[in-house]
Amino acid sequence: MIELSDLTKKFDTFTAVDHLNLRIETGEFFGLLGPNGAGKTTTISLMSTLLLPTEGEIRVDGEVLSRKNPGLKRKISVITQEYSMRQDMTMDEVMEYQGRLYFMPRKKIREKTEELLEFCGLIDFRRRTVRKLSGGMKRKLMVCRALLTEPEILLLDEPTAGMDALSRRQMWNLLRQLNDHNLTILLTTHYMEEAESLCQRVAFMDRGRLEEVSEPKKMVEQLGHFAVDEMTSDGLKSHYFKNREDAIAHLSRLTGQTALRNTTLEDVFVARAERKERQR
Repeated sequence: MIELSDLTKKFDTFTAVDHLNLRIETGEFFGLLGPNGAGKTTTISLMSTLLLPTEGEIRVDGEVLSRKNPGLKRKISVITQEYSMRQDMTMDEVMEYQGRLYFMPRKKIREKTEELLEFCGLIDFRRRTVRKLSGGMKRKLMVCRALLTEPEILLLDEPTAGMDALSRRQMWNLLRQLNDHNLTILLTTHYMEEAESLCQRVAFMDRGRLEEVSEPKKMVEQLGHFAVDEMTSDGLKSHYFKNREDAIAHLSRLTGQTALRNTTLEDVFVARAERKERQR
């Protein structure tokens, strides 16, 4: 279990994370969502100890997380937005280098490398250098590298950014399989479809503050299961309804280009953003 208590990070006068209180259960697939600058990546950096908090603390299974607790840090692996691998290394070399950083026995490194590359569908490309890999293959290799030390918690900061649709779906399937093995996963993403498909719960952040935590389906239900899209002179406008009958009745009164569809988590995100714009 991960507990964030009044977690705060300030850079001079700017507060990137503002007294964040959050609890993530063991084995949970949790999503951290919000607009650019919401504090998501800073939160991930604090949880990986890349950054130190200005105030507050992080506990993992009741222990305070710090750089001075290597045993606890070993429970956590992080995958960043950037490709942080040497371009001239092969997959085997990337994995061996990671294992040596953690003082793993060479035999264990070889065994785990074989297992993980096979699991991620990369075994046939193991001698190919990083610079010759596709974007999706690089992301999968980063997952393999992160799992080499058998962590209990995986932090993912926009892991499918820049991937094509097929590679993204393959990554989703891989992450589901990992979560099925009781790996706790914290995901930040700008793809609402991704969060809705993968996460058991999601949290919305904005300007460093936690605004809401709930299940995606409950957030959609609160907005309304059915959406009617109307093309107006000001652009696309969506109307949300609790039941299909009301949505159809509204649709029948409209003229011009319209559509009826199911509401998604992206609609929840957009509706929240539009409401804030009106309030400012």
